[in-house]
Formats: sequence, C-alpha cells, structure tokens
Amino acid sequence: MDIFKKCYDYSEARMAKEQGYYPYFIPFSGGDDTVMVYQGSAKIMIGSNNYLGLTHHPKVLEAAKKALLEYGTGRTGSRFLNGTLDIHEEFERELAEFTGKQAALIFSTGFMTNMGTISTVAGKNDVIILDKLDHASIIEGCSLSRAKILRYKHNNIDELKSILEKLPEEIGKLVVVDGVFSMEGDIAKLPEICKIVKKYGARLMVDDAHSMGVLGPVGNGTAAHFGVTDQVDLIMGTFSKSFASVGGFIAGDSEVVEYIKHNSRSMIFTASLPPSVVASARAALKIIKSEPQRRERLWEIGNYMRQKYQELGFNTSTSETPIIPIVIGDNMKTFIFWKMLFEEGVYANAIISPAVPSNRACLRTSYIATHTWEQLDFVLDKFQKIGKKLKVI
Repeated sequence: MDIFKKCYDYSEARMAKEQGYYPYFIPFSGGDDTVMVYQGSAKIMIGSNNYLGLTHHPKVLEAAKKALLEYGTGRTGSRFLNGTLDIHEEFERELAEFTGKQAALIFSTGFMTNMGTISTVAGKNDVIILDKLDHASIIEGCSLSRAKILRYKHNNIDELKSILEKLPEEIGKLVVVDGVFSMEGDIAKLPEICKIVKKYGARLMVDDAHSMGVLGPVGNGTAAHFGVTDQVDLIMGTFSKSFASVGGFIAGDSEVVEYIKHNSRSMIFTASLPPSVVASARAALKIIKSEPQRRERLWEIGNYMRQKYQELGFNTSTSETPIIPIVIGDNMKTFIFWKMLFEEGVYANAIISPAVPSNRACLRTSYIATHTWEQLDFVLDKFQKIGKKLKVI
C-alpha cells in the first residue's frame, strides 16, 4: 500500500475551498495591529494573539532593526554550540526575574518549549496529569516522554484530586495545565491546583502562553495573578502573543533549567532565535512592565465585548479573559458564519474539532489593546446581523 494514499485521498480542504467556506491560511498582504488587508479589502482583526498591540510599536521595531545591523540575520547554529549570543543570556536573566524564578531558558518556538521541557523532565516510569483542554504542544511533549498520561475534566479539581490520590508515592508525577485556556478563554484554578499538587507530592508546570502580558500585577502571568509563584515549579511562556514576536521560554529552579538545557532535544538540535527576534521580544518585555495602561485597556475591551455578546444572546462559554469564543456548535454553520463575517469586513478564527469538542465549534475572538470603540461596535453590529440571519441568536 502506498503510504501517500491518505494524502491523495484527503479531500476536506479541497471541497471547502471549492464551496467557498475554507477559513484557513488566509494570505493577508498588509495592515497593522487591528486591521489587516486581504486582496485590497480591509478586515478588522479579532483573531490575533497580539494582545497588547506591540507588533508595530516603534521601540520594538527599532530594537529589531538595531540588532539586525549589529548581529546579522541569524546565528545559523544551535544554542548548544555556536548559536548563543550575549543577548540570549541577558534576556533569559530578565525573564527569570520577570516570572519570579531562578533561571529561564529560551526555545525557538513555544511549541518546542512545551515539547522539549515535558519530554525531558518526564520519562517512561513517570505519570503526567493533564487538563483535557491543555494545548496540543503539551500533549505532544507527553507523548514523546513515554510517561503514562492521565487526564481530568476541564478545571475539575475534584477529579484531579481523585487521580493524584490513587497514584503510588514512589512514582514521579507532573501536573501540566494552561494558565489561560486558548479556546475557552477561562483561567486555571491555580490556588486549588497548587494545594492538591503539594499534598500528593507532584510537580506543577503552567503554560502561560496566553497569560504573559495579560495576567499578573505587571503582566507576569497566572501564578503571579494568584500570588502562588513559589508553588509553581515550571512556568512556560511564549513570545508570539503579547511579546509580539516568536519563540518561547521555560522558567524554574536553576538546577531544573540547567538539566533541560543540556538534555532537551528540541533545544539542542535546532537553531537559536535570530538576534532581531530576541531584541524585539526584550523591547516588548520592557513595554509590558512600563506601560500597564495597555493591559488595563485590553481588559476593558474584553469585558465590554463579552458583556455585549451575552446581551445579544451569544454563548461565550466560560470566558473570563479577552479571549472570547462564540459557540456555534455545528461545524458548517460555523464556517458559514465565518464567511459572512469575512465578507462584511471582520476576521475571526473558525475553530472545529479536534481543537474543541465535536459539538463546540466556535468563532474564537480575541482582542488587542489598540482596538478602537468604533471598530468594536462595528464588529458587534456584524455579529448581531449575521447571528440573527443564521438563527444563532
């Protein structure tokens, strides 16, 4: 049998394109934070993770340009060998201080951070316990670790406790949870999780990809938001959201980070982050700490939009952050809603299984601190118009 047979037989994407309902890989040609351009037509962007609107911030752009001229376009090698620059290590020290941990380690992507960290600290004789809505990169890391994987219902603390209390004391145990869940937009019950994890001798890792810059006294994540930083063993973050760049990092005790640094294959066997990327993310970190008004504005917008959607009759699931899913349920109706929105000048993300449960297809909306009230009300008007036409509300 030809191993490529499944590739040649794959028809879902082609059929969606032919029928005009394909919502993915949209090739935007320009625009700024809140408005993108597609074939000359402006679309208000409510699908971006650029939460603080820093991708076009003058200081971020200037930092990237300066590093590009000073260091060149890339290191063309692994951090393990020739790929480490002074700015990599300086940024790691800044990230450790920001998250309240002893040390931090930069990876080339957020996905590789989770994959490389989990597969390194856990092994075939260990157990990893996950929230059922944890990110795909976490699941991939678990699979590579060869550890036993157990999962509990989303944010169900009683089930997490039930799982942990049944495990033998001598088994290594790691609980991994998203700080802010990327599809539902709700927050992990971290204080309760911390108590249970400590009681049963497990370690705790928090994926703060969607929390950095958004939660915490200075945007320093979920653990800081709840005041439990000292009870969280590993904090993961990415640069592809609030940091307006690309890459990721893990922060924790210096001995643990040192072990990951010398044993993680996704760290060792890949090229280091380009200098311009590091410089732009460092500049974003300075802005996150020095301009709290951006975070305040983001929350003002998120709370406003969630309330308005609910008043219109939309199902916003368990959202409590500026990530607001509009649950449609049916896949095709979700695609149709997406297409009608797009034609009206609004871009949101069409999300179907397996990213969400099969009956929870939704339009994932997320907001940027630089959205204007005029843009937001335009979006609400289009949602109301289409929602009524499709009998979603």
